Amino acid sequence: MTSRIVRHFGLSVVRLGALGGVVGFGLAALLGAGVSPRRAAPDPAADSLEALLARFTGFSGKLRAIAFPARSAPPVTLGDLVPALGAPGPGVHPTGLATPAGDSLVLLSLIPFQAKTGPRWRNYRLGYWPRERARGAGADSVLPAGFIEVTPENQYTRVSANFTLADFLTHDQRDVWPKVLVLRLPLLDKLELIAQALAEKGKPSRLHVMSGFRTPQYNQLGVGPRGGRARDSRHMYGDAADIFVDADRDGRMDDLTGDGRVTLADAQYLLGVAEEVEARYPALIGGLSAYRATAMHGPFVHVDVRGRRARW
Repeated sequence: MTSRIVRHFGLSVVRLGALGGVVGFGLAALLGAGVSPRRAAPDPAADSLEALLARFTGFSGKLRAIAFPARSAPPVTLGDLVPALGAPGPGVHPTGLATPAGDSLVLLSLIPFQAKTGPRWRNYRLGYWPRERARGAGADSVLPAGFIEVTPENQYTRVSANFTLADFLTHDQRDVWPKVLVLRLPLLDKLELIAQALAEKGKPSRLHVMSGFRTPQYNQLGVGPRGGRARDSRHMYGDAADIFVDADRDGRMDDLTGDGRVTLADAQYLLGVAEEVEARYPALIGGLSAYRATAMHGPFVHVDVRGRRARW
């Protein structure tokens, strides 16, 4: 696959296991080769290149990060091409690579899940994931692959065109650093596609993440009828976000229906846009649900990429 792409496009390609998927990306000769992913006439080579670029920056073209476990040695050719990708230890590392749009790419080198000590990682409280203390075959398969270490210095690192690490942090222990974060790149891709679809409809498209990753101990605080959180919430696995459109930055859902009010109908409109994205990109299928306003927050939509359709 790699050598074929090099011959046709002058691009070298590597692949990394991402948080729940594989992200392919072009290197070096790369994206500045003046090759356009769009051609006037149908061209099998152009179709292959467009597919390559889609894997490089997601279906949206707006991913700005790649990720793999810190203890997973990158392929030899990968280390040769981009030494930064073999950087020792977990953290957020520059790669020296840029997207076709000129944005920088970062490497998210993960802390192995096994580095967690009991209910904590260092001074940061996490609690226990469901089945974490279970034994037997398959117990590890339902746990996160690892964590992103987030510090005051790297928290505003852009991981896609419109989102930073800080957007997805759990909303407690604000003064405890470093923190850890679980975040799957396909979720970022889906959110970027929803924003694009809103813009194409002439709607405001700035998405606000009301709730991203939740540590198990934080999620547990809202489990039950009064809290409304699922005991095995996808938020604990880094592939879910509660979002609303907030172009005017007032902290609440914007009027998407144009009726002069902000109601559940606006969340349902946003959900409908997310449904369209799933229909077009089935690889990003997952859970969707619209929630009405409460005294604590306005209407919002839950979005996840669990890999199967779920509605409630």
